[in-house]
Amino acid sequence: MRKVSQAVVGAVVVMSVLSGCSFGWGGDEKKKVAQKKLGDKGTACELPVHFALATSWEAEAITQATVDRMGPLGHQGPLTPACELDAKPAGHIGFLTVWSGTKGAAAPGGTTRALMNKFVAAENFESHVKLREAKAGGLPVTEASYTVTDLSAGVVRPERALAVMTKHGGVVIHLGGLNTDEHKAMLPAFELAKKTLGLTS
Repeated sequence: MRKVSQAVVGAVVVMSVLSGCSFGWGGDEKKKVAQKKLGDKGTACELPVHFALATSWEAEAITQATVDRMGPLGHQGPLTPACELDAKPAGHIGFLTVWSGTKGAAAPGGTTRALMNKFVAAENFESHVKLREAKAGGLPVTEASYTVTDLSAGVVRPERALAVMTKHGGVVIHLGGLNTDEHKAMLPAFELAKKTLGLTS
C-alpha cells in the first residue's frame, strides 16, 4: 500500500502535468484562432474580406496597372479583379478570383442580389442562371450558379460566384475552370472560402 502522503504528492504532480498540458493546448488553440487568412493585412492580397486559402493554391494581388493593361477584361459590370488564386500548384487548371468595387457603383440599392445581377449580366453568353440568398461565414450573401458558352473552344463551362457587401463596397468571389471536370475538382476551394468568409474591418 502506498502511503497517503505519496498518493497526494503523486496526485499533485499529475494535476500539474495535466494543467500544463491544458495550458499548452489553450495556447495552440489561440494560435489557430489568430492565424491569418487571405485578405488580412500582410497576406498576398489585402481585401475587405478574408477567408482560408485551400492547400497548395497560390494567391497574387492584381494591381491597378494590371487592370489597366487588361482593357475590357479588367472589368465585369461595376467590379475589377483584386486578387487571383491559382489552382495550378494544387494540380488543377483554373482560378478563384476576388472582384471588388466601390460601394455606390458596385451595388445600387446596397443589396448583394443587385451586385450579383450586375456581375452575371456582364458575362458573355451566360445561361441557366440561378441565384439564392445564403449565409457565408455568418455573413449574408447572394450565391450564383450559371453556365458560360465558350464559342471559340466549343464548350459550355459551369461557373459559381458569391457576392457580399462590406463598408468599403461590394465583393464577388468567382470560380471558373477550364471545363466541367476542373470546375468540380476546384469546388472544395470555393466552399472553403465561403465557409470561412469574414470581414477584415
